[in-house]
Amino acid sequence: MSNCKSCGAEIIWVPTANGKVMPCDAKPIPYEENPTGNLTLVTSDGRVVKAKADASSETFGYISHFTTCPQANYWRK
Repeated sequence: MSNCKSCGAEIIWVPTANGKVMPCDAKPIPYEENPTGNLTLVTSDGRVVKAKADASSETFGYISHFTTCPQANYWRK
């Protein structure tokens, strides 16, 4: 785990399918995949999925820190 250099939030680096890493908020979100869901999450195996939060689920994903960081545009390539 590390901290965002802009806002100081705890983040993790999730490997993506294309071999890069994506900064994500450190708090895992229990979810159920749903194409009409209100969340876009990154799974631990690097997939990006549409989902709905589901507190009873044992499947977890992470919100991209680019979604929550107030300085995200500075870091986008």
